[in-house]
Amino acid sequence: MERVTIDIVSDVVCPWCYLGKARLELAIAEVQDELGVDVNWHPYRLNPDIPPEGVDQKAYLEEKLGGAEAVARGHEMLTKLGQEVGIRYDFDAIKIGPNTLDAHRLLHWASIEGREVQDRVATALFKANFEEGRNVGDHTVLAEIAESCGMDRNVVENLLKSNADIDTILGEIDAAQKMGVNGVPFFIIDGQYAISGAQPPDVLAGALRDVAKLKAEARKGMI
Repeated sequence: MERVTIDIVSDVVCPWCYLGKARLELAIAEVQDELGVDVNWHPYRLNPDIPPEGVDQKAYLEEKLGGAEAVARGHEMLTKLGQEVGIRYDFDAIKIGPNTLDAHRLLHWASIEGREVQDRVATALFKANFEEGRNVGDHTVLAEIAESCGMDRNVVENLLKSNADIDTILGEIDAAQKMGVNGVPFFIIDGQYAISGAQPPDVLAGALRDVAKLKAEARKGMI
C-alpha cells in the first residue's frame, strides 16, 4: 500500500480551514483501504496585525469584510456547509478575535510528540474557537487544550511564558508565502502537488488516489 503525505498550511481562526479538515477526513476515510495518509500541520496567520490580547471579533470582522451584512452572509453559508460535515459553527459565541502565534507554537510542540497528537490539538483548537467561543490566544485555554490532548500541561505553560520557537513559526509562515501560499487552507501532497481551498471530499480523495498511482508507477519504473 502506498503512503502519501499531506502538509496542510492553515490558521486555527480560519473557518474554511476547519471545513477543509473535516472534508479531508472524509476523503481519507474513503481511500483508507487503498492507501495510507500522513498529515502534518503548518502555520499561517490570516490576521498577523492582531495584538497579543486579541480584538473585538465582531467589530474586527465587520471592518475587514465590509460590514455586518457581509459577515452575516458568510457565516450563514459556512454554517450550512459545516452542518454537512458535522461542524457546529457558533460564530456568535466568538467574542475575542485572537492572535494565533501561540496556538501555532502549541501545534509545533504537539508535532514533536507525533502526528496523532498534533492532529488532536488541531481539532481541539478549531473546536474551541468555532464551536465553543473560547479564546485560543489565551495561555490558560491553550494549556487546557494541550492537557486534554495528552501533552504535559506544566511543560506547555512554561514554554508559552517564553519566546520558544517564535522564530521557527514566523520562518515557516514566511517560507510558505515565498512558495506562493497567499490563502488557506493550502494542501501540499507529497511535497509537489498543491490544492488550494476547502475542496469537496471527492476532489481530495481523487487527488490522493492520483498521487498514490503516480508513486506506484514511478516505483515500477525504477525496477
